[in-house]
Amino acid sequence: MNQAYEQYTQADHRMWKQLFERQMEQLPTIASRAYLDGIDKVRFVADHIPHFERETNPALRALTGWEVYVVPGLIPHREFYTHLYNRQFPATSWLRKPEQIDYLEEPDMFHDTFGHVPLLSNQAFCDFMAHLSEVALKHIDQEEILQRISRLYWYTVEFGLIRENSALKIYGGGIISSSGESRYCLGRDVPKIDFDLSLVLDTPYHIDRYQDHYFVIQSYDQLYESVTGIEPLLEAYLAQQA
Repeated sequence: MNQAYEQYTQADHRMWKQLFERQMEQLPTIASRAYLDGIDKVRFVADHIPHFERETNPALRALTGWEVYVVPGLIPHREFYTHLYNRQFPATSWLRKPEQIDYLEEPDMFHDTFGHVPLLSNQAFCDFMAHLSEVALKHIDQEEILQRISRLYWYTVEFGLIRENSALKIYGGGIISSSGESRYCLGRDVPKIDFDLSLVLDTPYHIDRYQDHYFVIQSYDQLYESVTGIEPLLEAYLAQQA
């Protein structure tokens, strides 16, 4: 598939602008520095939807060797992790309508691109996703293992927090692209748990409301290093089930 950029309407570009500006009013003080730097590095601006082939992908390829790959929507695990293994981040090309501005059942291109793509300019984060996809493909026919790998993806790539200069910041794309959850997740009454790979693998998640708790990494290097030790934990889980 291609982005079919010429099919975006002026209403689509206005929606992108509205979503972009709403998030950028709050993200500079609460988002990870790597994400904020990535906004400029991948050339995202408010006044038009990113053009993947002309703007985004040339920038990403030069930075980390990654690119955005257009998909129609949610795709099967094998296809999803194969794209990540090939350093292609799957993203939809359709944009939400005004009546969907605060809630979508399925991620749109604002979530997929604004939420995730800027952090693809960070090499350690990219290395984490590439290695995670390699492990996932090794276990692609083992549903219970894939479920545990999905928990790691969920609590980091989608809903992760990071500690920078002693302050909590957000980096997960599910939070970054959500106006409401960007504010909610940092609230004092919301549990924040220091990242522990074994605990993350054992912690189920839900998809239909804000998260009950969030895991906090200390650095993107820690995130990458953690996944290099995932195999013994998965093997131990399989042994317990045997």
